[in-house]
Amino acid sequence: MAQYANGDARVALNLLELSVAAAPDVNGQRHVDTARVEQAIQKRALLYDKGGEEHYNIISALHKSMRNSDPDAAVYWLARMVEAGEDPLYIARRLVRFASEDIGNADPQALTVAVAAKDAVHFIGMPEGNTALAQAAIYLATAPKSNAVYEAYSRAAEDAHKDVAEPVPLHLRNAPTKLMKDLQYGKGYKYAHDEADAIADMSCLPPSLEGRKYYEPKARGFEKEIKRRLDGWEEIKKKRK
Repeated sequence: MAQYANGDARVALNLLELSVAAAPDVNGQRHVDTARVEQAIQKRALLYDKGGEEHYNIISALHKSMRNSDPDAAVYWLARMVEAGEDPLYIARRLVRFASEDIGNADPQALTVAVAAKDAVHFIGMPEGNTALAQAAIYLATAPKSNAVYEAYSRAAEDAHKDVAEPVPLHLRNAPTKLMKDLQYGKGYKYAHDEADAIADMSCLPPSLEGRKYYEPKARGFEKEIKRRLDGWEEIKKKRK
């Protein structure tokens, strides 16, 4: 039993519970031997195989439950994994990814909560870390949702692969030497802090991508405020042209 648990007391206790439950009750006593433990190990492996299909099915169920803003389903699927002995740091990594992919700037605090859960699990270990994971999963499930960051990076990455040799515009280049200045490095750069609203009428993309929009915030959560800012800055730039 100790060998199978590999130092995880929670796994050992769960295995002991399965072994005792499977043993016949004889005059109020249950006898657990090696054979009974091996049967429990096999049963446990069938219920949740870390490398099998059920592993991926349950993590998918957790992810989709949080995306659908269902905290009850989220904490249930989380408990299924934790109680089956899933690596808690694997779960924490999935929560961190979810915070960026499915919430993003709709609630920037979500990423902080997810990373804090990872740190808590790493710091106090299991089983005490289970509530940190549960807290994070419930927070993520109940946070406003947006995949705008995920979509922005996907679109930018696609262009980055297509235009790998696109040069940095001269006005955005650093010019620490006289030669670079003679080559027009930095010419035309506008220092945003010199503007009343800290917004300069200046394109920061390569000419071939000028006007390209990667980040399109949703009208949910904090992204409503981000969208208001972006729209306001666009108006400022238009007035200065």
